[in-house]
Amino acid sequence: MKKPWDGIIPPHEQEAYRAAGFGRASGLGKRPCLLIIDVQYRTVGTQPKPFMEAIKEFPTACGQVGWDAVRQIARLLALFRQKGWPVIYPYVSPKESFDKGRLADKVPALMTVARRGYDFVAEIAPEGNDVLLPKKHPSAFFGTPLASYLIERAVDTLVVTGCTTSGCVRGSVVDGFAYNFRALVPHDAVYDRSQVSHAVNLFDMSEKYADVMSTDEALAALKAIDRAAA
Repeated sequence: MKKPWDGIIPPHEQEAYRAAGFGRASGLGKRPCLLIIDVQYRTVGTQPKPFMEAIKEFPTACGQVGWDAVRQIARLLALFRQKGWPVIYPYVSPKESFDKGRLADKVPALMTVARRGYDFVAEIAPEGNDVLLPKKHPSAFFGTPLASYLIERAVDTLVVTGCTTSGCVRGSVVDGFAYNFRALVPHDAVYDRSQVSHAVNLFDMSEKYADVMSTDEALAALKAIDRAAA
């Protein structure tokens, strides 16, 4: 089956990873948690548009690819709601003058996003039992109580969705890996403003830190979990 990085990562490099023993599937545990990272209007726009049109509304928007991912996230969210599995929303709160940090130095446009941009996308908005997790840095773990929430719920597997693939998704996957959580990244339920960066980071996560598959494949794997046996 074609992977998102095929045509970008040369075959001989993929073969080199195989020869060195990278890229084996780690599989799912029995108690998954869905992370929906930064799926706010500031990252997709208030309606589907091509990238260059979307950034006229919010300079941090990724455009149509974000909305394509939202549709896939909604499918995963529906399953988690049905199963009663935990859902956590790591998100960026509105930036204040005292809250610039180095990312604002690198990307000053972050300080200009209108308040409306920080609202959660309605199609996959949080509900009463979900955990809202404000964060200041790319990783959902850094400076947050995420690990504590996961331990309390005996979570063993993170299903990581949202954006950006190369930033907050990758940072959260790598830190989750460091805490010994299993990670599943549905490649069509994450998004980035650069398709090359999206593909390269998916490849790297697949080789080292996570199982990367389509949402269809992820749903099939998740539906096979018998959580009652955990």
